[in-house]
Formats: sequence, structure tokens, C-alpha cells
Amino acid sequence: MKREYDFSKGQRGKFYRPNARLNLPVYLDPDVAQFIKKFAKKKNLDTQTVINDLLRKNMEMVRSLI
Repeated sequence: MKREYDFSKGQRGKFYRPNARLNLPVYLDPDVAQFIKKFAKKKNLDTQTVINDLLRKNMEMVRSLI
């Protein structure tokens, strides 16, 4: 690394995108991933749909407790 960097020609906010959407990766434990894959295949759905449905149901349950 250099001792100093020259930012005199830098532009503030050049790569800032206020409406940018980030898709966060979710890492499942192997046993959970295997269960989801089997269930999704049985129901003829993709894994993303199955996981989103499960999470939505859990969100509803948590909201009912608040």
C-alpha cells in the first residue's frame, strides 16, 4: 500500500445509485437445503419460491405475536 493516495481528481458519489437493489445471498445449512430441494421438486416449484413462502408464513406468525 502507498503511504498516501491522491483523490484530488475523484468524484464524490460517482457510483452512488439511490435506487439500487441488493440481492443478499442466503446460505442454507446442507440439511435444510436438501429438504427444500426435495420439497420443491415434489411440489414442482423452484427453491426460491418455497423459501420465500416459508419465510412469509413465519413473518405472519411473528407479526401476530407482536
